[in-house]
Amino acid sequence: MAEKPQFPGHDLGDQFRFWPKHNEAIYERLESKHTWVEEQQRAAGGDGELPLTEAEDDPLENEMILNMGPQHPATHGVLRCVLKIDGETVEKAVLDIGYLHRGIEKLAEHKTYQEFMPYTDRMDYLSPYSNNVAWCLAVEKLADIEVPDRAQWIRMIMSELARISSHCLWLGTGAMDAGAMSVFLWTFQEREEIYAIMDEVAGARFTVSHSRIGGVASDLSPRSIEMIRDFVASFPEKVDGWEYLLNRNRIWMERLKDVGRITKEEAIDRGLTGPSLRGSGVPYDIRRFEPYLKYDEVDFTIPVREEGDSLARYYLRLEEMRQSIRIIEQCLDRMTEGPIRADDAKEAYPSKEEVYYSMEGMIHDFMYTDVGTVPPKGAHSYHAIESPKGELGFYLTSDGTGRPWRVRINAPSFSNLQGLEYLLEGDLVSDAVINISSMDPVMGESDK
Repeated sequence: MAEKPQFPGHDLGDQFRFWPKHNEAIYERLESKHTWVEEQQRAAGGDGELPLTEAEDDPLENEMILNMGPQHPATHGVLRCVLKIDGETVEKAVLDIGYLHRGIEKLAEHKTYQEFMPYTDRMDYLSPYSNNVAWCLAVEKLADIEVPDRAQWIRMIMSELARISSHCLWLGTGAMDAGAMSVFLWTFQEREEIYAIMDEVAGARFTVSHSRIGGVASDLSPRSIEMIRDFVASFPEKVDGWEYLLNRNRIWMERLKDVGRITKEEAIDRGLTGPSLRGSGVPYDIRRFEPYLKYDEVDFTIPVREEGDSLARYYLRLEEMRQSIRIIEQCLDRMTEGPIRADDAKEAYPSKEEVYYSMEGMIHDFMYTDVGTVPPKGAHSYHAIESPKGELGFYLTSDGTGRPWRVRINAPSFSNLQGLEYLLEGDLVSDAVINISSMDPVMGESDK
């Protein structure tokens, strides 16, 4: 029998003890956590423990620790929920993230501003175009780059299509979490239409890197404009059909009503953003309160619900899709002809015609790829957009080179996860997947 190989001089010690230590810390936090559920129990006459029942005579008692994820499909990514449950009720909840950690904030410091663009696609990978636009706007603010009007209209159109695409996936997977399969297929059919538009506009379906610092990579073709107009003409009827079906489905309505309720004050205290915040009665939308692109020139309504439960967040996202269609129609009607990128070789890539047919264009293309945008030394800026999940912002600091000195990302999924523990506690364990789904987290941008 062969002996185990020996590694003389290599004492591994505690090198592989991170996981046991990490788990130990998570369970310690779970046990020491004070929740509002305990306060209710004390108010009912207890001492913080659940009321005594006959079942507690069982030596196994009622309480147990349940791990949901990070491999659980209903956690919408590698999210781990450690739940202390008593019977069917979640008494305490601790979220454990970091399983998808990519370190892209540090990666950005070793890339030119344009080179980092594809990394933003992989953050909220359900709406990559919105991430591109947020990054471009932050860099353009840092370097004081003016973007042509037509490029801004194009960015708005594509960002609203990304919002619809993201909400379609949320609705389809949310319905599937509640046991309905048909809605998932119908919403993905509409996402397929949006993918076809993205393919026509940018040459890619999913991870779209169409925005460029100073503008966009290519103009909308007559075919792409026709596809967008056909989509906005047919999509509202599809949303009406989904709503008609789900609103008459008793299982769906009862699975969402009064589940994951959070008040306006609690939502603000816990840092919620986007639909999760507006679903609790806070009418905050960056497109209206801090307009960017051309949002101050179009007419749309900010949907708001007061109930603060999962059902309110469902109604709100349906209305947001309708408002996105309304915005896209106005963009198509008001979009003017003109350039699609800044006409400055130090701020944006030259057009392909210049690169292919002039020596100066080729030199500028090479220099921009090598060095890129160079903001002033010491300049810093923060710019945020209203992504499908909420406020997505980039904070940048320049050291006078073509690479950012520091990058920090304010990701909406990370912000919304702060309130998820509060939603889980006090609800049934069977409602945990509904609560997670209603927050719509994407771990790609949480574990940045």
